[in-house]
Amino acid sequence: MKRLVVLGGGESGTGAAILAAKQGYDVFLSDKSSIGDSYKKVLINHEIRFEEGQHTISEIIKADEVIKSPGIPDHISLIKIIHEYGIKIISEIEFAARFTNAKLICITGSNGKTTTTLLTHHILKNAGLNVGLAGNIGKSFAWQVAENHFDIYVLEISSFQLDGMLKFKADIAILTNITPDHLDRYDNNFENYTQSKFRIIQNMNTSDYLIYNADDPVINQELAKRKLNIKLIPFSLQNKAIKEGAYLENEKVIINIYKDKLTMTLKELALQGKHNIYNSMAAGVAGKLQNIRSQSIKDSLAEFQNVNHRMQSVANIGGVNYINDSKATNVNSTYFALDSVRRPIIWIAGGKDKGNDYSSLNSLVQSRVKAIVCLGLDNQKFMQHFGAMVPNIIQTYSATEAVEEAQKLANSGDVVLLSPACASFDLFEDYKDRGNRFIDAVNEL
Repeated sequence: MKRLVVLGGGESGTGAAILAAKQGYDVFLSDKSSIGDSYKKVLINHEIRFEEGQHTISEIIKADEVIKSPGIPDHISLIKIIHEYGIKIISEIEFAARFTNAKLICITGSNGKTTTTLLTHHILKNAGLNVGLAGNIGKSFAWQVAENHFDIYVLEISSFQLDGMLKFKADIAILTNITPDHLDRYDNNFENYTQSKFRIIQNMNTSDYLIYNADDPVINQELAKRKLNIKLIPFSLQNKAIKEGAYLENEKVIINIYKDKLTMTLKELALQGKHNIYNSMAAGVAGKLQNIRSQSIKDSLAEFQNVNHRMQSVANIGGVNYINDSKATNVNSTYFALDSVRRPIIWIAGGKDKGNDYSSLNSLVQSRVKAIVCLGLDNQKFMQHFGAMVPNIIQTYSATEAVEEAQKLANSGDVVLLSPACASFDLFEDYKDRGNRFIDAVNEL
């Protein structure tokens, strides 16, 4: 019997353990932190051996294979020990793909991947297809492969998940953009991060498609370097000469696949803003490649409800609009948020810095931000960078304190925008916890 060790007892790890047990593996799950009660209950019900609060090395090195949760960095001593014993380390995504013949539509990028994933799933589901939603969103891929039988999966895949991919193959890959993010995990080397993102196309062949942002210079540069035998489908706001793909013309989105054109005005799109035109184009192209009728795709793109914590309007109090963009965990995401707000901004930002370069935000901050409320344990770098650009910059240590300070600084007609440009792990469990605490604090005003 093959012995599998799973590192991490969250959504990804628990899902992997369930699938492995179902496939007849001898499974042991190890988590250095405490395991959530709901996951612990599932592991007990499936009679899966586990430990928490420690990693027992002697148990772990008995493995034939190790599945590592994406949040665990490669540089820690445990991972080095596993490598020294010649044990293969893979991701949950890699493992789950072994046990399904479903078509895989895989989405990655620095920004927009969650919205594009949800949009694509929405289009396919509305068209009546038997489709699952997994990866870096919702229930883990492995868990769904263990318990469901979908014909298609739409997977949001992070760079950390891609790093553990070996034989995994996407049937359709979507690359939304590549901008500096998570550089702390890639030796502060943007090239390493870029190569990680491009793992999305590994193992693809002539029958597979890459839908990509043709306005992204990094993607174009990488594609020019590579000899690819896959079908390339671009989407662009700048280039109208695209024969097959998606482009913008006269305030209309045109999606042209198999010589069948879908035309939709920008006003008809449920999600507004430049970045969401890209997301809608990418998802629309994926829908067309599934031979979904144009009218069905248009209906889906027109009625879609946006994901929570992404430019989510929370309340209007005393003429001040409070917006939750907690999902903006990197600089580029925050750039789009600041760019889309046309009124004076009280900007709540900061958190765990991932090797960020904030200079791309300078002109937007100087022209639109009237005050910054820092939210995080250590915002020294953030405050040093923006301190001279805005008249008011304040340090806070909780969502409640941040919202109260923002309210004092805001006048009727202003926007209080939580768009951190940083990870949340210094003060919060994740970006959702940060966003929910912001919403609670606003509702307390």
